[in-house]
Amino acid sequence: MQAVDLGEKWTFRRGFLDSITMLEKDPGTEVNLPHDGMIGTPVSPDAPAGVDMGYFTGGLSNYTKYVFIPGEWKGGCVALQFDGAMMNATVDVNGSKAALWHNGYAPYTVDLTDLVTFGAENRITVNVNTSMQPNSRWYTGSGLYRGVKLLHGPRVHIAPDGVFLYTKEIADGCAFLEALVEVENAGLGNRLAEVTLTLFPENSGEAAACTKRVIQVGPRSAETARMAFTVREPVLWDAEHPNLYRVTAAVRNLGVYRTHFVSEEPASADELTTLFGIRTVSADPVRGLLINGKSVKLRGGCLHHDNGLLGSVTTLGIEERKIGKLKEAGFNAVRTAHNPPSSALIEACDRLGMYVFDEAFDAWSMGKRGGDYSQFFSSDWERDLTAFVRRDRTHPCVILWSTGNEIPERGGLGGGYTRSAAIAEKIRALDGTRPVSNGICSFWSGLDDELAAGQNQAQNAGDERGTDLWERGTEPFTNGLDVVGYNYMEDLYEHDHELFPDRVILGSENFPKEIGFRWPLVERLPYVIGDFTWTAWDYLGEAGIGKAAYFDPEDPDAPQHPWDLMPQETSPYPWRTANDADFDITGRMLPQGAYRSVVWGSEKTYLYAMPPETFGKRELTSMWGFPGVRSCWNYPGAAGKPVELVVFSGAEEVEVLVNGESIGRKRVTDERPLPKSVRFETVYQPGTVTAVSYREGREVSRDELVTAGEAAAIRLLPETREACADGQDMIFVGIEIIDRQGRVVPDAEIPLRAAVTGSCTIAGFGSANPVTEEDYTDASAVTFRGRAMVILRSGYEEGSSRLVIEAEGFEPAEETFSCEGS
Repeated sequence: MQAVDLGEKWTFRRGFLDSITMLEKDPGTEVNLPHDGMIGTPVSPDAPAGVDMGYFTGGLSNYTKYVFIPGEWKGGCVALQFDGAMMNATVDVNGSKAALWHNGYAPYTVDLTDLVTFGAENRITVNVNTSMQPNSRWYTGSGLYRGVKLLHGPRVHIAPDGVFLYTKEIADGCAFLEALVEVENAGLGNRLAEVTLTLFPENSGEAAACTKRVIQVGPRSAETARMAFTVREPVLWDAEHPNLYRVTAAVRNLGVYRTHFVSEEPASADELTTLFGIRTVSADPVRGLLINGKSVKLRGGCLHHDNGLLGSVTTLGIEERKIGKLKEAGFNAVRTAHNPPSSALIEACDRLGMYVFDEAFDAWSMGKRGGDYSQFFSSDWERDLTAFVRRDRTHPCVILWSTGNEIPERGGLGGGYTRSAAIAEKIRALDGTRPVSNGICSFWSGLDDELAAGQNQAQNAGDERGTDLWERGTEPFTNGLDVVGYNYMEDLYEHDHELFPDRVILGSENFPKEIGFRWPLVERLPYVIGDFTWTAWDYLGEAGIGKAAYFDPEDPDAPQHPWDLMPQETSPYPWRTANDADFDITGRMLPQGAYRSVVWGSEKTYLYAMPPETFGKRELTSMWGFPGVRSCWNYPGAAGKPVELVVFSGAEEVEVLVNGESIGRKRVTDERPLPKSVRFETVYQPGTVTAVSYREGREVSRDELVTAGEAAAIRLLPETREACADGQDMIFVGIEIIDRQGRVVPDAEIPLRAAVTGSCTIAGFGSANPVTEEDYTDASAVTFRGRAMVILRSGYEEGSSRLVIEAEGFEPAEETFSCEGS
């Protein structure tokens, strides 16, 4: 079916729209999709979900658009396609309910054929309901945050997401492929349909392969054309070489079969095009993970679905920016924690080369929050899972399915053992070409009252280790899993390999600060195929799960254990972000990310300082925290006071110089807690600190910290100056407060105002500050550590836009941008 983007000019209203009277009384607000209806709402210390949602509050809201359905479409089919709508969405057409979909992440299609009036405008209204708070363990956003498409086609057409290609084998200079094309007949009669499938290199018009079939499709039913074909001298897809093909499937309705074939002219036709990459994937305990027959270790990061200043809004450009930055830092895989991602993220991973651990659910029938998806799981899981797998199964980036994360039923409660096998088998029925996994955690939850007595109930605690309680309790749950995901249980890898020598293990979720001493284990053990940090990119909600705190060593009241820093007790309003990631919400790499890149082999040197006030204090980091090092050498009033420097380096030795004078040369440690680091103590004095890394006596790389002067100017750093006039393209503009020498002032907290004229609008404006009351949708923000960001969104009209950033006492900074045709 042909797709028409319906992103332009929807009317957004608060509340539940149940009649045209509300349309008349409330003019609403015009918005373009994708749109997050929550990100611009006030935060509150009384928010029912508290830290889970970053103190945002859910509610009822609705979207309305009048859509003209051409008269020439009559006799065909019309549908709406949602890539996800948050959540409990009801779709109404001309006042009649057409669909209800509870899952806020799963894609779905709504047939409108028998509800619309052809040759006229039709009212489409979507009500969404996020009011059952708390309904998630993190910020969800609200509304039509992934956009909507209008589908139309003849009665005999290719089903939405109905094209599935996979690689059976690559050998002797050939790729042996198989394609399944699902054809629907929404009309009467036994139809004979010719299905043609053509494969093109993405940037070429010359076909690499072509095949066809003729099939019969009964009335009001669907049939699948199964076609095997061969591509000679194929170009393969992997993370380092993301070579793509464009697949075009076409179907022609040839006519009706009664007792013999009767042709009909003109024959109606339909077409669908998708991306595809030729690659194979397998996993075993001897060779590990194999992509195209080559061993791969997954350098992975978990990702939630939101996009920081933009809320949950997602587009291809947004996701390409994120995936591109992760690749530059050394990542080759992401886990879509803990629900189906947007199709934009999947396409970005296809195009840029990023493996995807594609996850379905955070909860099954036993809930984690009172308003979560567990209420609907029993009735909805199969249709949601089917829609998710059908959408993603042709994409080469997807190499592993996940049936869930830290499922409470993992110990057998609530029928978990049989449910686990049933979900895995459902995936295999839809796609038998990829391994199936599940992110399983320790028994900090998931046991009955008898077994839970005496267990440490702190999140992801593992006090039962050494008893084999976990191994015995989860073994039936792993039935049907090709790869068993271990959340925060690296200490069990070798022990469990003795118990289950044929088990393939994946570090499906891991504490970020431990990568230095965990990664060598991943590299050494062939049956462990990778590691996924929590998390790669900071997100809204689970506020303050990552933090570092400093206490007097003699303080008897100071917290003693990392779990004493959990958000519920230590993240009061207005904590907003998780603060646990390699990149902040603006896309700037943090020290944690720099450290990981060194562990993974970067030759760069990274120099950081601890604030002087922490010297001599006892450091306590949460399990998801990281030491509080900063890229800063501005400490007014601290001259002459002791300070600690921390250097991350993959070299053998590091020398540090303060204002040109060496304070020592030390070997880089290989010991816990931070292998590939070295610490120095010195006395703070303004100027320049330089760290130089050496291997075999030769300099490898260096880094420096410089004391900045007083804030003197605003500097804008656009990542691009052009946008596509499609209503969805984004321009990311970094903002820095600099001194007269152009150096960022790392302690500057300057209130800013933004104004934009022309074809662009402000989509997001703020900083990476994890503790803030800022409204990212308004025109004011305060810099955090000298930086902020404004994100401009293109309109549907071509033209130029002018951005001006102002602050009291500073000359305004401005840039001009252009929006050109889509």
